[in-house]
Amino acid sequence: MSFPFIVCYTSPNFADRQYLVVLISSNKMRIGVISDTHLNGVSPRLIEIYEEYFSEVDMIIHAGDLVSMEVADFLSQKPIHVVQGNMDTVEIRERFPQKKLIEVSGFRLGLIHGWGSPFGIEKRIRSGFDDVHAIIYGHSHRQANHTDEGVLFFNPGTAMGFSVSGSNSVGILDVGERIEGTIIPL
Repeated sequence: MSFPFIVCYTSPNFADRQYLVVLISSNKMRIGVISDTHLNGVSPRLIEIYEEYFSEVDMIIHAGDLVSMEVADFLSQKPIHVVQGNMDTVEIRERFPQKKLIEVSGFRLGLIHGWGSPFGIEKRIRSGFDDVHAIIYGHSHRQANHTDEGVLFFNPGTAMGFSVSGSNSVGILDVGERIEGTIIPL
């Protein structure tokens, strides 16, 4: 499935650049969300995750700490949106922004990796977005799927890295009349 889209740059400075990507879709969209893969290349496990959980999604979001550009290239079998993480290489930091805004079926989604301690991370990242319906983030390696003051905070956890909970996970966002998130333990 392909969607027409418009890309608008909101800052002329490449490093600070944010994107607003408007996807035109009247249908429900299913978005695969992954973060903190920490891979030096495409692994057999990443291929399994893609085939089992993301092969039928309309779009993929990677919330940072890919570590290898090969991961983004592999996941780009679907339309993909990526933000850089604190562990990403210079090549990734030059290609992807620190934060990004996308619009899907009328909902504004803020994408950011996050930084600092996992404690208070949602307050820190919330200050970077105005008027969004959801904030998708990573960094903490802790799953989140809850609403605070009308904003969905969604962190799929870590797909491959160390997990505080002891299990890795990815997520799915279903966007239609509303946004619904699901965390999928791996």
